[in-house]
Amino acid sequence: MVVTIALEGYGPLTVACARTTLGAVSLLVLMWALGRPIPLGTIVWGYLLITGILNTALPFALLSWGQQYVPSAFAGISMAALPLFVLPLAHFFTDEKLTTRKTIGVIVGFFGAAVLIGPNALRIGQGIEPIAQLACLMASLSYAVSSILTRRCPPVDSISMAAITLVVGSVCLIPAMLAFEGIPEWVPTRAGYAIIFLGLVPTAFAALLRVQTIRTAGSVFMTLVNYQVPVWSMIFGAWILSEALPIHFFAALALILGGLAIIQWASLKSLLRR
Repeated sequence: MVVTIALEGYGPLTVACARTTLGAVSLLVLMWALGRPIPLGTIVWGYLLITGILNTALPFALLSWGQQYVPSAFAGISMAALPLFVLPLAHFFTDEKLTTRKTIGVIVGFFGAAVLIGPNALRIGQGIEPIAQLACLMASLSYAVSSILTRRCPPVDSISMAAITLVVGSVCLIPAMLAFEGIPEWVPTRAGYAIIFLGLVPTAFAALLRVQTIRTAGSVFMTLVNYQVPVWSMIFGAWILSEALPIHFFAALALILGGLAIIQWASLKSLLRR
């Protein structure tokens, strides 16, 4: 929702660059204030560089560009597809293995992602919206790969890792922004304040929480909490931005959440007992 508001006054690369740079500066200050160490080692820095691109620069740019043509609710629901990408990747590249139940859940969830895009996915040559929809889903896939890399990265301080990955994203996005959209100017409307909020809360603070959670609880657990994203994006999109919510949005949401329920069935039963 806030990305959509920021796009009212800024281009997509400016939105992506501004939130990444503000987030990077915030976490670098926190890193310095707490005396956290700078990561060392070629292997660690290799992980940080790739993760920075896949977790910040690429998905932020894809989402910002895509949300020019699709509702924020669509972008939110596409983030619910994240666990469906992570689970197969985690099976092959981490110690978090797929089971038969999880496989069924992934299949159900992917049907939901297909319903979300709808027949427009087959008409890429007939307008920009199908490409924008795919951009949102590709952002979700980028997050999924970065989650696996975050899990596999050698031991490194969580604050330092979050800060460095945002710095990498900022370094990638600044030249792109300057080349295509030029030097941004302050827009004294809600778009300007949305940029500041994006940098400090859903970027800096969220990056810190995300790294800490993945490193301690695992990439699968972290991505499964994404079931909240589509719910809130649909609520805020309809309530604050007055976005229309087509019936297939609700069908897609039901399928995606149904797939996640199958995946997390043991945890759900335990919760219901309590």
